[in-house]
Formats: sequence, C-alpha cells, structure tokens
Amino acid sequence: MDLELTGRVALVTAASKGLGRATATRLAAEGARVMISSRGADQLARTAEEIGEATGAQVEHCPADVADAADLDRLLAETQRRLGGVDVLVNNAGGPPPGGFDALDDAKWYAAHDLNLMSTVRLFRGVLPHMREQGWGRIVTIASSSIKQPIENLLLSNTYRVALLGLAKSLAIEFAPEGVLLNTVGPGRIATDRVAGLDASRAEKAGITIEEVRAQTEKAIPLGRYGTAEEFARVVAFLASGANTYVTGQNLLVDGGMVRAI
Repeated sequence: MDLELTGRVALVTAASKGLGRATATRLAAEGARVMISSRGADQLARTAEEIGEATGAQVEHCPADVADAADLDRLLAETQRRLGGVDVLVNNAGGPPPGGFDALDDAKWYAAHDLNLMSTVRLFRGVLPHMREQGWGRIVTIASSSIKQPIENLLLSNTYRVALLGLAKSLAIEFAPEGVLLNTVGPGRIATDRVAGLDASRAEKAGITIEEVRAQTEKAIPLGRYGTAEEFARVVAFLASGANTYVTGQNLLVDGGMVRAI
C-alpha cells in the first residue's frame, strides 16, 4: 500500500529511542522528510544519522524538552526553517513517574500537566495553522492503554492520557471540515525502555524477578508476548498518512488484545 507520504514533512517528538524512533523510521522509509526531537542531544544526533542511513530520507534533529514552551517554539521554528510547514505530527512524550495518590504532591501533578497535556496543546497550536491553510494534515498522539483501562500505580498517566483523548476527539470534530485528521494510539506492553523500567519497579515492589513479572504479563496478553516498537509504528504510520482518508477522532490500542474493555 502506498501511504502517500513522499515529500510530506513529519515532526516526531520524543524520537531518539523507543516508540518515537520506530515511528520516525517508518515515516522516513515511506518517503517523508522527518524532524525528530528529544531532550538528549547526543543520542538524538546519532538516531537521526542512523535513520537517514537506513532509509535514505532527509532526517533533521533538534533537541527540545516538550515540557518547556520556549523549547517547543524553537523546535517548530527550526522545523519550518529546515523543512517547511508540518504536514504530519506524531505527538509523543515520556510517561510521568509511577505512584498512587499518596505519593504524588503538587509538583508532580504540575510536571505531568506540562509534560503530557500542555506540550500537546502547544504542539497542536503550532502545527494546525499550516495544516488548515493547505486543507490537509494528520496528527497522531501516542498515549497509553490507560485510555481504556487504568493501570495500577500509574495515576498520573491514567489521568493525563485520558485528557489527551478528550482533546484529540474534540479537535477532530472541530477541524475535520478543513481536512485535518486527529487520532490517538495507545500502546500496551511494547518492549521499550519505559516498559522495562515499569516491569523493574513492579518486580522490586512484589519481591520477584523481572522475568517473572514479564511472564505473568504475557499470560494476560492473548497474543502471548510483548509487542515490538516496529509493529506499533506501522499502525501510527497508516493513521498519519495519505492512505488514511476517513479515520479521525478515534482511539486505537496496539496491545495484542491485552485490554478486554469494549
């Protein structure tokens, strides 16, 4: 299938590794010109070079902390200067720290608010004018399976990921007449550093090994295994592409059937 991404400008945040990197690689392989960002400048530069070498695509990089409004302004300006207006936004940010209600003070709530919600609002605000002017745009927000089912000990994520869903759904309705499609994708247990860290935390809390935690989790996944970042990226790439012409305002889990909610 031709995803009709050749020549399109794609911005992928939190893309030096994990889901962001896999998604940026998939978009570049489909012919998009890609800007990637993350906080770590050295790792980001290596990732951009590696994706460019693997795909032959133009891959630019610009360090940015998505929780910092000034950084996002600079990222958007650099993308415009080097590549032009953003046609495709893959909105991704690291997850907030784990913890239940008693473990979370105001500072942690405000930090998660800036990291996961306000970063999204600011990125949407930055890319929508170009998309609306040209009558075409695709925005995919990477959230979590918690948009369908809360995850134990991840109260901040459970709260702010659902907020992202409400935001994307509302804007999908508002901007559909102007050719802008917005969707939300929730990863389940995808084999990334973030998930490995959560497994380690759970193992320590339960007094068991990480291998035992993973085995227990895999039993709850109908496909019987963790997913790969590349599997996840293929789903995001379709939603972010010209091949997607009629899917908007939706939320989709990539979780191997783990969440039973209808």
